[in-house]
Amino acid sequence: MALFQSSPSVVQICTACFNSPMSLPWISFLPNPPHAASPGNQSRLSCRRSRVCRAMVQQAVQGAPASYAKEMERLSAKESLLLALKDSGGFEALVTGKTTDIQKIDVNERIIGLERLNPTPRPTTSPYLEGRWNFEWFGSGSPGLLAAKLVFESFPATVANLQKMDALIKDGYAKITANIKFLNLIESKIILSTKLTVEGPLRLKEEYDEIAMESPRIDEGTIPEQLKGAFSQAVRTVQQLPVPIRDAVSSGLKIPLNGSFQRMFMISYLDEEILIIRDTFGVPEVLTKFDAPSPPMAESATEYES
Repeated sequence: MALFQSSPSVVQICTACFNSPMSLPWISFLPNPPHAASPGNQSRLSCRRSRVCRAMVQQAVQGAPASYAKEMERLSAKESLLLALKDSGGFEALVTGKTTDIQKIDVNERIIGLERLNPTPRPTTSPYLEGRWNFEWFGSGSPGLLAAKLVFESFPATVANLQKMDALIKDGYAKITANIKFLNLIESKIILSTKLTVEGPLRLKEEYDEIAMESPRIDEGTIPEQLKGAFSQAVRTVQQLPVPIRDAVSSGLKIPLNGSFQRMFMISYLDEEILIIRDTFGVPEVLTKFDAPSPPMAESATEYES
């Protein structure tokens, strides 16, 4: 309703038109002929005032409702996409291949519907881009699908499963984290560190710097009673290792990539809650923000290469 409250009323516009004509810049083009006080001149001036007033009234009446209707359409399209993602089975169904063709086309249709209502004209330099994002939908060339393939091709579904994925974007860098659980007991993370280079108002280049696998963590409360003795013995064995070896085990495995792999993508939609990107094949990825911040006052003015 703020859109209506911020617009001048029809009565205010008409009052300004006829009571203070010379103080209004939008009628400064009116001539000031001699004998302005004559009845004929007053009549002509009144007609011109009337035309200007009519135009201002039309702008006030039509402008605010049009903006309000467009915003309502965007919010409706966003809610429709979120519902379609939920109905498709969410992240788990996507990574395990349980999403049906009908669900895929339904989600893609709603993605297109939301993209055309993108409220952020320069998303690559928008403050909205920074933060922690949760992967909801991804395609064939995304790091999300690569991580899923790595897990499911290496281990049976009964041994390992990919629980969730998120991306932390900050200061031109991104960390994509895949959370994996083995035997429903052991938790681990695969972290892909990348560098983001702005190459246009919509386009980004992503270079892969490093991939790391954290040392597994075990929830002792989920260990069966018959295995707790073996687990305690394994913990004591690790603690007796030399410090350099123990530190190497606890820090996990890191593989430097040094930008040897990269990809290009564009941001087709961005607001404070949803991020949609498309790779060079046009395949969409949808991410939702964990904690949506308050809208910033202004977008940053980071330069990009043309």
